[in-house]
Amino acid sequence: MANHSATKKSVRKSAARNERNRYQGKTTRNAIRDFKVLDTKEVALKGLPELTSKIDKLAKRGIIHKNKAANLKSKLTRAAQSLEK
Repeated sequence: MANHSATKKSVRKSAARNERNRYQGKTTRNAIRDFKVLDTKEVALKGLPELTSKIDKLAKRGIIHKNKAANLKSKLTRAAQSLEK
């Protein structure tokens, strides 16, 4: 642990950011998991924009890479489109 007060503050801030990022990442992973078990196309297409928004927010904040976000959105969209009615 550093002795400077500014460094102590930055350690506190980075810990808070880390916790917030982990929470947001975990919440989005759970939403993806729940989305994958949907069995009707109508419900899946209705929930897709909200899930896409969550993934975009993670990419914007640097929690996940933008290419990973694009790959996730692509896979989820293809999965939703391939469902039976």
